[in-house]
Amino acid sequence: MVDESELAYLRRCVELATEALEAGDEPFGSVLVGADGTVLAEDHNRVAGGDRTRHPEFELARWSATRLTPEERAAATVYTSGEHCPMCAAAHAWVGLGRIVYIASSEQLAGWLGALGVPAPPVRTLPVRDVAPGVVVEGPVLELVEEVHALHRRFHTGKAGAADDRDHRNRDD
Repeated sequence: MVDESELAYLRRCVELATEALEAGDEPFGSVLVGADGTVLAEDHNRVAGGDRTRHPEFELARWSATRLTPEERAAATVYTSGEHCPMCAAAHAWVGLGRIVYIASSEQLAGWLGALGVPAPPVRTLPVRDVAPGVVVEGPVLELVEEVHALHRRFHTGKAGAADDRDHRNRDD
C-alpha cells in the first residue's frame, strides 16, 4: 500500500511528466528512490527526438545498472506516472530493481488513448506483472490519476488532428 510519504515522490513524477509535456514530449515521469528514501535519479520522457526507447523507466534501469550494487537496486523503488510498458518492465526486471509504484495503469492509459482516437501502439499493452512476474507492483494511485489523465489529454488534443505513429509510443503506464 502507498503511504502518505510516498505521495511526494509520485507528485514529483507528475511534475516531471509536465516538464516532458512542456518540452513537446509525451507526459511521463519517473523517480528512483533508495531504501533510505533518498531520491537517487529521476527522468522524464525523451522520445520526441526520434528514439522511442527514451522512456524514463528504461533510463532509470540503465542508470541503476551502472551506479548501484545488486542489493541497492533490489531495495530501491521506481515511482512513475504510468505503469511500465513491456520494454521498461523487462529492463526493470533484468537489472534487478525492486518495487514499482505507478499512478495510472496501462489499462487506464489504453482506454484514454483509445477514446482520443490515438492509433494502437506497435507493441502489445501488458501489465508489468505479465512481463516481470517477480516484481512487486502497486498502483494505480487514485489520488493522482486525474492529473495524469489531464496531461495525456493535453498532449493528444493539443495537436492539429489525430496523433500519428511518430507521436505515439507503446506505453503501458
